[in-house]
Amino acid sequence: MGQLASITRSHSLILAAFFMICVCIGRGRHRMMIAEHQNIAAHGVEIVELRLDYIRRPVDIKRLLADRPCPVVMTCRRPEDGGRWMKPEAERRSVLRTAIAEGADYVDLEMDIAGSIPRFGNTQRIVSYHNLTETPDNLEEIHHQMTRMDPDVIKIATMANNPIDNIRTLRLCRNSRIPTIAFCMGDLGMPSRILCLRAGSPMTFATFTDENAMAPGQMSYRQMMQDYDCDRINKKTEILGVIADPVAHSFSPRVHNACIREKKLNMLYLPFRVPKEYLRDFMQICPELGIRGLSVTIPHKEKILKCINVLDDQVAGIRAANTVVFKDINTFGYNTDCSAAIESLQSAMAETAKADDESETLAGKRVLILGAGGVARAIAFGLMKQKSKVTITARELRKAEALAADLGCDTVEWLVRGKTPADILINCTPVGMHPNMDESPFDQVWMDKNTIMFDTIYNPEQTLFI
Repeated sequence: MGQLASITRSHSLILAAFFMICVCIGRGRHRMMIAEHQNIAAHGVEIVELRLDYIRRPVDIKRLLADRPCPVVMTCRRPEDGGRWMKPEAERRSVLRTAIAEGADYVDLEMDIAGSIPRFGNTQRIVSYHNLTETPDNLEEIHHQMTRMDPDVIKIATMANNPIDNIRTLRLCRNSRIPTIAFCMGDLGMPSRILCLRAGSPMTFATFTDENAMAPGQMSYRQMMQDYDCDRINKKTEILGVIADPVAHSFSPRVHNACIREKKLNMLYLPFRVPKEYLRDFMQICPELGIRGLSVTIPHKEKILKCINVLDDQVAGIRAANTVVFKDINTFGYNTDCSAAIESLQSAMAETAKADDESETLAGKRVLILGAGGVARAIAFGLMKQKSKVTITARELRKAEALAADLGCDTVEWLVRGKTPADILINCTPVGMHPNMDESPFDQVWMDKNTIMFDTIYNPEQTLFI
């Protein structure tokens, strides 16, 4: 993309040249910051942010700018803005003025001080606003005020307290006549750090490694490039994703993006953490986010039906969906849990039958299902179609009884699950899922060596249950 230092003040030229990941460097000593800058640039990073507030000694701007291998944004952040600067404010402003005088490519100025630090030379001005607690109701007004502060670029980073906060920041990227970097922080805001590029943000921010995050929800350069292919996002990229709460454990983005990459599709698959109370609101903003389809998992597989207007036959019978597709004005719901589980069990039965000279059919097999959520409903539905003898148990007996009544199968209380004979034992609970990997929903002393074990958890692949 060339040297950003040569860009003129024309906003259109800035927007055309910017479209990248700015990697943040925070080190306590100058030589360490310089060495990391050299190393990062050697790995192909095109612009870095030097966090001057991390340096423990008097800041030497000339030393940091000398022989720089790629353009830099110089930032000196106060604690209230997420930084580490503990010295007098007057000294901080002096450091920023010096960075401009010494010809830094970009200098980040918070909106409350931008008016007191004048433009000089070719240094580009990033006027910024950070809110570590919320995405304020007057966000649009704040952005409008920032447009009057002689910015070349506007940067807004706010804390997401619900998934809907993301769309408000992305609208600023899309609609502003001045190039605007706007995204949400925190795990609820993680998708906006990538989607802002699709919305027209000049850049987004990352650390070089996973261990050095400098803001809530910040990802690494490796994640953005290898897992999410941020270098190929454009305004026509179609968005897919998985919705869950929690969602950080999901391997789905890595798996699906690998498939997308192999097929050379202009698509991107993202994780969206959606608390259940925001499900309907999130579904309503999906078209504006560019979302074409979603994988659906805990705790939304059943409640998602209220947001779907076209159901396939399995979804209608199971009353739970794990896949949603948006097309025209319709929202289509599908369930692939049922068929996938039955095919896997039939395969396991076939292997067992060859080894033990037994029947391959699921008919008549005693199946104990742990859990009474959406995936349990789907698998139980499929097994009942196969004429298996299904028993459901869950911590909340009421839920197990309600599901069993719907499907016509049996229940047992959770406390006696270990005394229930089963040819097939299926875990449909989240017990044992990352990060709580030392837990199991079924004690080893209750297990029979002849029982087929099926776990719907895949992270980790080898659960304690398995």
